[in-house]
Amino acid sequence: METIMYVVPDQTGKLAVVTGANSGTGKEAAKRLAAAGARVVMAVRTVAKGEAARAEILAEHPDAQLEVRRIDLADLASVQEFAEKLSADEPHLDLLVNNAGVMNPPTRQTTKDGFELQFGSNYLGPFALTLRLLPLVLAAPAPRITTHASGAANFGRINFDDLQWERSYRRTVAYSQSKLADLMLSIQLAKIAADRGWPLLSTAAHPGFTRTNLQSAGAALGRDKPSLLNRIGYRLSPLPSQGVEVGTEPLLVAATSPDTEPGAYYGPSGRLGLVGPATVVHPPKRALDPETNARLWRVAEQLTGVTLPTGVK
Repeated sequence: METIMYVVPDQTGKLAVVTGANSGTGKEAAKRLAAAGARVVMAVRTVAKGEAARAEILAEHPDAQLEVRRIDLADLASVQEFAEKLSADEPHLDLLVNNAGVMNPPTRQTTKDGFELQFGSNYLGPFALTLRLLPLVLAAPAPRITTHASGAANFGRINFDDLQWERSYRRTVAYSQSKLADLMLSIQLAKIAADRGWPLLSTAAHPGFTRTNLQSAGAALGRDKPSLLNRIGYRLSPLPSQGVEVGTEPLLVAATSPDTEPGAYYGPSGRLGLVGPATVVHPPKRALDPETNARLWRVAEQLTGVTLPTGVK
């Protein structure tokens, strides 16, 4: 029987944004942050799905403060619109949780801006959102940004010569690159915060092998419905897996624990690093090279047209 080991500290008075909050780890994170007293903006691509998830959470936690707002991380104009509206409506943002992602589309697809779908949605979109929200985040007394990576980051490498997979496309390798990039984003942001003396806590997490719809819905992109293999994949896999309640723990610990250190990376502590309660885990070596991290950051600025805001110290 799976047991929830982590209790989110009191979040009363705090505002959190969780991307991809309509399902999986995003919905679980939104629910538990709201249950701990936070006001939570559920940032979703499909508002109807977000409202359905909000209703589910409210049925369990009637006092939860939840708002659904639309964002499409595969569309930089949508990212800009979301950030500008939130900044106009709120004096500060205490917590940004970069959770949303897509996984292994069957063929190479592109975002509205022409980026390979996984690199664009999983990395460039969250990168642009993070930078656009930085002034709002830094206006909070103890701001935090937590980015969801993946165990697949361990197998990733940044192919600067073909970041968009235009020469050849391997969906699992492209996914690994995008999640390694997420981890590098978190680590580089922690370095920038330290260099500039910001009180920002930038952390990352991965969920291990958690039973969400990412493997099924994400892999169904371009199809009418998930393949049979995706729908029964968890039962066929010899690897241990876990429910979303436990699988969201690393993300919640990274986002809310008072003991979290800048640049920390959390994941499951159990078998093969795929299941179990959250613990600090070691990033892959490819995420720890300062020059590569800085280079990727510069490339992301060029591709998105979004740079560090000049109005913050």
